Amino acid sequence: MTSSDTTTQPKDVAPATEVDAVIVGAGFAGLYMLHRLRGAGMTARVFEAGDNVGGTWYWNRYPGARCDVESMEYQYGFDADLPVEWKWSERYATQPEILAYINFVADRLNLRDGVQFETRVTAATFDDTTNRWSVRTNRGDSVTARFCIMATGCLSSFSVPKFKGLETFKGDWYHTGAWPHEGVDFTGKTVGVIGTGSSAIQSIPIIAQQAKHLTVFQRTPNYSVPADNGPIDEEYRQRLAQNFIEHRREALQTQAGIPRSYNNQSVFDVDADTRERMFQERWKAGSFAVVGAFNDLAVKREANDLISEFVRAKIKEVVHDPATADLLCPKDYPLGTKRLCVDSQYFQTFNRDNVSLVDVKNAPIEEITEKGLITGGKEYEFDCIVFATGFDAMTGALANIDIRGRQGVALTDAWSAGPRTYLGLQSVGFPNMFTITGPGSPSVFSNMIVSIEQHVDWITDCVEYMRANNIDTVEPSLEAQDQWVDHVNEVANRTLYPQTDSWYLGANIPGKPRVFMPYAGGVGAYGQKCKQVVEDGYEGFILGASARELASV
Repeated sequence: MTSSDTTTQPKDVAPATEVDAVIVGAGFAGLYMLHRLRGAGMTARVFEAGDNVGGTWYWNRYPGARCDVESMEYQYGFDADLPVEWKWSERYATQPEILAYINFVADRLNLRDGVQFETRVTAATFDDTTNRWSVRTNRGDSVTARFCIMATGCLSSFSVPKFKGLETFKGDWYHTGAWPHEGVDFTGKTVGVIGTGSSAIQSIPIIAQQAKHLTVFQRTPNYSVPADNGPIDEEYRQRLAQNFIEHRREALQTQAGIPRSYNNQSVFDVDADTRERMFQERWKAGSFAVVGAFNDLAVKREANDLISEFVRAKIKEVVHDPATADLLCPKDYPLGTKRLCVDSQYFQTFNRDNVSLVDVKNAPIEEITEKGLITGGKEYEFDCIVFATGFDAMTGALANIDIRGRQGVALTDAWSAGPRTYLGLQSVGFPNMFTITGPGSPSVFSNMIVSIEQHVDWITDCVEYMRANNIDTVEPSLEAQDQWVDHVNEVANRTLYPQTDSWYLGANIPGKPRVFMPYAGGVGAYGQKCKQVVEDGYEGFILGASARELASV
């Protein structure tokens, strides 16, 4: 596998100051959006803060970083040749391999010249008189565009807790979401990892292999399931690659954007022995298979209690020290209501002599000191501290841009009580601005590539429809937006998800409104709704006056 390292932006060619669309972000979403708009004969400019393509896979280079969706599912499905030409090496691809894949696609489709790297968008303002967006960057660019498309990602704004004394620490500290590109060697060093979410669960086993001693500070234990990772069977890869377009069509009809076997029985429809056997079979299959063992695990607490206890028993089988095993067992929330993690030897790592676990739930970290940190009145000394403290999910990257819609209203003000969208695509008062996999869409509840492609295709069809019919603007009606927000909440409340403080609700960010952000109704149901909206003449959207009508007034 090869990929281009060509990342230099031409300095002697001034970018266009007027384009049809500005796209923010050059990850999976931004690149596909650029490809589709070019195919539609439109001009587009992508602004990317990094010096290369990749989005979240450009920044998240921490040890052990992998996708928790299988490699064969986590790839573009719009081009029949791409799955054939690219050969994944493992069932769950590492960050370097995923980044190499994105570079391969960027080169294969000649997309690099449409991206301005090392450029961060600082502001986007809608002009009511011209119906155009004015976009400004930290490099002094000022570009106007008919459409402003946010491909900023759901997990791209990392969060470092505001610990007292952080600036005094004399060692090195890192955040998993902004890892040094040259890597970090922990050999012979004492290391503290704060957090036990997905990035911690992936990185801890690798750091432990290097460090002299690793201390993990855990506030909330996490459920995690084994990846059962390994090489991809070549016969399987070829068979799926040759039929990938049809495979992706099937994925669009599923709950999570991944064709897999779901059991449509209740956990209470079978006896205890059958239930245990089915749990065991799913556990052995690895990854998220276990959550599809029965149809009521995510909606009935008494059903979830059974699978939760099964997973806790698995943790206790692996971890030798009973006290440590008990600390690692989640007890206060249902399995799956926080992002379920997929691991390789995470729990086994706590059997190592050089690894310690510290519970900070009842004795929170008090401060960072010159030598380390203090919790429970005790100081722990470290050469390095790793913050695996997650992201300001789904809205953080948008909040970091000064976005202003009609009459100068800021998006942060419009969303002050939580994000409000219609279909996760648009918000009232922000015409011609689209968010790819935004709040109110399946996004993080799905195979993100499937949801990205569905959104990009819908947006492209919409702007082509507008062009064909001389329509200047599109935005949701307040009634449609309110109804969709109510529907998102209604669907979520049928499940166990809102019962747990998680980043799905913004609970990991102090002061952030507690609003359930993803759409839990499934990729298939959501896609059907989007299709029906179009068939009904873009029902719920206000299509602005056409240029021809304005000229005749």
